[in-house]
This record gives sequence, C-alpha cells and structure tokens, in this order.
Amino acid sequence: MLKLTVNGATHEVDADPDMPLLWVLRDRLDKTGTKYGCGIAQCGACTVHLDGQPARACQTRIGDVGTAEVTTIEGVSGRVAEAVRGAWRKLDVVQCGYCQSGQIMSAIGLLAANPKPSDADIDGAMDGNICRCGTYQRIRAAIHEAARTLA
Repeated sequence: MLKLTVNGATHEVDADPDMPLLWVLRDRLDKTGTKYGCGIAQCGACTVHLDGQPARACQTRIGDVGTAEVTTIEGVSGRVAEAVRGAWRKLDVVQCGYCQSGQIMSAIGLLAANPKPSDADIDGAMDGNICRCGTYQRIRAAIHEAARTLA
C-alpha cells in the first residue's frame, strides 16, 4: 500500500510503485479531469501539480511521488486558480475542452511563479501543452487577463 495525498486528502492505494500517477488518479481515485493524451509527457493533457509545480502525471511514477501533495484540476483552488478560471470563461477559451485541464494547471503554475508574464514567458511555460483545436491565442490572452486580475 502506498500513501498519496491528493487534493488535501490522504489515500492508501494498492498499486505497483511503477504505475503512472495518471492511472492511479483516474482508475483508482476517480479524478478523471486529468486526461490521457499521449502517454509520453509531450501533450500536457495530464498536467497536475506536485507541491505546486506542474508535472506530467503520465510519466510520474506513483512510487516517486513520496510525500508530495498532488493537486488535480478538481482540487486546484486559491486566488490564482480563480483568476485563471475566470479569464478562461470570460474569453471563451475552450473549444473541444479535452486539453483544457492541463492548460489551466500549467497556466496556474506559471502565474503562481510569475504574476506578470511576457508573451515569451507564456510560450515557454505552456510549451508542451498541445491544443488540437488551436486555441493558443485565446489561451495566451486569458493568461494575460488573469495576470491583470491578479495585479
């Protein structure tokens, strides 16, 4: 049994330490907001936070999580998260929505570390988050909008 703290709650999970965090979240803990996209940490759909830092759940082994606090899209909260969510709604960022939980988690990580990002900062932080619908301009605009809200 492995102990895992997800969204503030401690869970005991009977899983192989090599199992990806993504599968534990989705299949064992029913946290289905974290999406499977590519399985090789290239698309960002599976982005969660480990101790507040964005991480790809598809390539994070459950045995490597240790005592880190895992936060999924279902549990992310606070001023930065609310600013990002509000900007996403205001600018109607979502098209199909599949990638958006990962996009939002990466955006929150960026703004928590850099509350006034430039376009280059945004591009760097969001690199690896793929949107098949191509809403990149709306995503960047929403991050700038969230930054203005936080200012």
